Amino acid sequence: MGRVVSNSKIVLRSCLCTLVLASCLSFFAAAQQTAEVSGGDDSVRADPSPAAKEAEIQKKEQSQRVLSVVPMFSVTNRQNAPPLTPGQKFHLFVRGAFDPFVYVAAGVQAGIGQATNQFEGYGQGASGFGKRYGAALADGVSSQFFSNFFYPVLLKQDPRYFRLGEGTLKHRTGYALAQEFVCHSDKGGRSFCWSNTLGAVSTGGLSNVYYPQGDRGFGLTMSRAGISLLWGVTGCLFDEFWLDIHDNWFHKH
Repeated sequence: MGRVVSNSKIVLRSCLCTLVLASCLSFFAAAQQTAEVSGGDDSVRADPSPAAKEAEIQKKEQSQRVLSVVPMFSVTNRQNAPPLTPGQKFHLFVRGAFDPFVYVAAGVQAGIGQATNQFEGYGQGASGFGKRYGAALADGVSSQFFSNFFYPVLLKQDPRYFRLGEGTLKHRTGYALAQEFVCHSDKGGRSFCWSNTLGAVSTGGLSNVYYPQGDRGFGLTMSRAGISLLWGVTGCLFDEFWLDIHDNWFHKH
């Protein structure tokens, strides 16, 4: 049993190292692309190509934050936004999975888990906190990987939330609730969002590698997947109405 746990830890560490390495390569590639776009002749700078314009728009969209802190990188206000390439989906995954806020959020989650003795098998003390922190961070990274990159590329689906931004409250609420299960297809039109559903199940399944023995199993995996989808629905509501809340509240006060 000890050998199985040890091997599981090795597999997990290898996966995380691979993701970190891939993110570094992505940032390097993005830096090179930026240099190529900005380093052209004067005519290119004076009249940027459609691709350069789209890259600039995506850069602004993937810099959005709630109160300048919480990332909103996967939200676009353009219903007709062109589909993302596999490289752009990978960049979106890296932006969301390795943002500094993710590490802070994992620490808060680990602290709450420590205080409530969640995942009792991890124990207490510094060791228990470290294990809970690693598990929370692994959950976040794997969720972003499967839902924002792996399945969207495999199934040719767009991982972004397409904000409606207009219409009645009832209509926009219904639209937001549906977006966890309906997505834009890279070929045009909309389809069932298998990326989110399969991503939630895959993340829950992967967590069996590093969760304590008492918190593993098919039933718990499906339960975690269901909770993840419910959080996704909540996130869609927030993505849809945050700008309205910000404009109506902060501009008045």
